[in-house]
Amino acid sequence: MDTDTDAPADGAATTRVWLVERTYSDDEQNIIILVYATPDGSRYLRKERSLTSFDDVRETTAALDVETSSLGDVDDPDQRAQYAEAADRTRERYDPDDAI
Repeated sequence: MDTDTDAPADGAATTRVWLVERTYSDDEQNIIILVYATPDGSRYLRKERSLTSFDDVRETTAALDVETSSLGDVDDPDQRAQYAEAADRTRERYDPDDAI
């Protein structure tokens, strides 16, 4: 499984995840939902970001290095394939720290 996992000095394993989905919440105004996934699509991280004003500028990077324990499992095989495909596209087009 290609998850780009590393163990930092503090002993907590990290995994690189790539942006695979960006949507706006239907339930609440001014909420952006970012989904990052492992290259094989088997694990994901969901982040919700609220936009407090039009001047609220925060970059969304192509990839994040996160604690492996904070990732959820993708159980649906179709969703897993979709995330893997999207992660591949992001990896091909961007460096991990690129703002997208």
